Amino acid sequence: MICGYCRSSGLVISTEMEEMENIPRLCAEMQLLEYPEEYIIKPSDGGSYQPLSISRSDGSLNLISEVPITSAMEMTVIYGVVGAIKLLAGTYVFVITSRKQVGMHQGFPVFQIMSLKFLSCNKALELSTAEEKRDEAYFVSLLKIVETSSGLYFSYQTDLTLNAQRAHNFEGLRRIPPLWKQADPRFLWNRSLIEELIEAKLEPFILPVIQGTRMWRRGADLEGHVANFIETEQLLEVDGFITSYLQVRGSIPVLWEQIVDLTYKPKLNIINTDETPKVVERHFRDLVQRYGPVLAVDLADRQGNEGPLSLAYADAVQSLKQIRYVSFDFHRICGLAHFERLQLLYEQVAEDLKRQGYFLRNPAGEIIEEQKGIVRVNCIDCLDRTNVTQSFLAQMTFDSQLQQIGMFSTSECMLQHPDFHREFKILWANHGDEVSIQYSGTHALKGDFVRYGRQTVSGLIKDGFSAIARYYLNNFHDGIRQDAIDLVAGHYTVSRGNPSPFHLNGFESLAYLPVASVLIVGGLTVTTLSLRQAARDAQHFLRSVVWAGVTAGVMAIIKANGRLFCSRPRLCKLY
Repeated sequence: MICGYCRSSGLVISTEMEEMENIPRLCAEMQLLEYPEEYIIKPSDGGSYQPLSISRSDGSLNLISEVPITSAMEMTVIYGVVGAIKLLAGTYVFVITSRKQVGMHQGFPVFQIMSLKFLSCNKALELSTAEEKRDEAYFVSLLKIVETSSGLYFSYQTDLTLNAQRAHNFEGLRRIPPLWKQADPRFLWNRSLIEELIEAKLEPFILPVIQGTRMWRRGADLEGHVANFIETEQLLEVDGFITSYLQVRGSIPVLWEQIVDLTYKPKLNIINTDETPKVVERHFRDLVQRYGPVLAVDLADRQGNEGPLSLAYADAVQSLKQIRYVSFDFHRICGLAHFERLQLLYEQVAEDLKRQGYFLRNPAGEIIEEQKGIVRVNCIDCLDRTNVTQSFLAQMTFDSQLQQIGMFSTSECMLQHPDFHREFKILWANHGDEVSIQYSGTHALKGDFVRYGRQTVSGLIKDGFSAIARYYLNNFHDGIRQDAIDLVAGHYTVSRGNPSPFHLNGFESLAYLPVASVLIVGGLTVTTLSLRQAARDAQHFLRSVVWAGVTAGVMAIIKANGRLFCSRPRLCKLY
C-alpha cells in the first residue's frame, strides 16, 4: 500500500536553529566520478567523509580511503543518493542531479528534486537469458519513469516526515538519531531504496525523501491501509511561536475497486463485504492511536454511482468508538459553484474542531496547546472536493491560531486582511495542485474557488482540459506508472526464480496503446468519406453501410472489453 504525504507551510517569519545542531550531518554536495569498473561518489562540501565506491559489475557499495589517481572518464556534480534497487542483472543506484530550494522548515532549507539519474551496475546482463534481458529492459523502463517523478522533497538537516507536535518529542535529546531513523515510515518515499545503504552503514549518504502518489489503487487493503493517504500540516512559525494544524485524507476505507474501462467514470464495485467491518476498524484504530479522536467527513454523493459506497462506509463506522462520521454530499449541496455553502458543514463540526484544537509552542519552547484529534476528509479520489473542503476548515482554524499568538485580536479574522487572505488561498491552491499532479497527472479541479473564492470562465476551461487529460492518463498510462511505484516501493521483489510478470497474449498487448481510440476514429473517418460518395451509385452506398457496420462492431467490442484496452499494472495484484 503506497501512502502519500504533503506538507503545507503557512508563513515562516522567524525560527530557531540551535536545537537541531546535534543531528548527524549528511553530504549535501558530491562529485560523481565514473571509471570503467566503478562509480565513485566523493563528498565535496567539507567534512571528513570517505568516498563511496559503487561496483559497476554488481552494485556493491563500499567506503574507500582515497580516490584513484587515474583520471575519471566523466565527472558530474550530484546532491544526494536516493537509494539502490536490485533487478535481475544487477543493481541500479539513484542519485540527485538537480535540486531547487523551495522553502525553509525549522530554519533549514527544503529542496525539491528537479532531476534524478540512475547508475547502471549490470554487467551480468551479458550472461542473462533472452527472456531475462527482455524483462530487465522493461524493469529499466520503469526506472526511467521514476526518474521523471515529480513532487519529491528532502532536507539535509530536518525531518520532513514528522509534524511539529511529533518532532517536539525529539528535542532535548543529547544525541539525536539520524534523519532516516526519525522518519515516519508511512511517508518515506525511498524507504525500500535506502535499505542497502543502511545495511552498509553509509550514514552520511542516507537521505530521506518524501512524496505521495497512488495510481490504480482504491479503498483499503485487508490491513486497513488506504490509498492516497495524505497528512497535511498547516504550519506557522513567527516571532518564536510555532503552531500547526493537521488534517488527513484517504480513500474510503472499505474494500472496493474502480477499474478503468474506457468509460469516463468507471463503475465502483464493493468487494469482500464480509471483511469490511474488520478493515474499517483496523484503519480507524490506527488513526486513533496516532492522532486521537477522529472526525470523519465523507464528501461522496449519497445517490448514484457513489451512493452504495458511501452508505457502506457509514454503516461500517457507526459502531466505532472515538469516531464521529459526518456525511456532506458536496455535489448536491454545493453544486458547481456554491462552495460558500461549506459553512453548513462547518456549523456541524465547529465543536469538534474546537475540542481537537491545534499545536502551539511558545518562544520558550513550552507547549501551550496540543492537537487532540484529527479531521479525516474524503471524496472518491480524495482530490478536488477534498482540497476545497480542507482549505475551508484550515482557514477557520487559522483565525483561532493567529488570535491566540496575538497577531489578531479576538474580533479579527483573515477576511479583514485581503492581501494576507489572498496569500493563504494561493498557498492552499498550490497544495491542491501539487497533490493532484502527483496522483492524477493534472492540476486540481475546482482550484478557482480555493485560489479566488469563485469559479471563473478560464478556470472552467482549464478544468475541462484537465478532465480530458485525466481520462487519457487513467486509461492509457497509469498502469505502467503504478508498476514503477510498486517496484521502487518494494511491493514487488525482483527474483530470477519468479516467472516473468510480463507474459501477455496478443490481445492483451494492446493494453499499452490507445488502440481503442485509433480504431474508432479510423472507422468513423472511413465511414464519413464513404458516405460523401454514396450518392453516386449503389456500390458506394453499400460500402458506406459496410464501414458503418464494421465501426459499430468495433465500438461494441471495445465497450465490452474496455478493461483490456487500458494500461494496467502487471507487478502486483490489487488485493
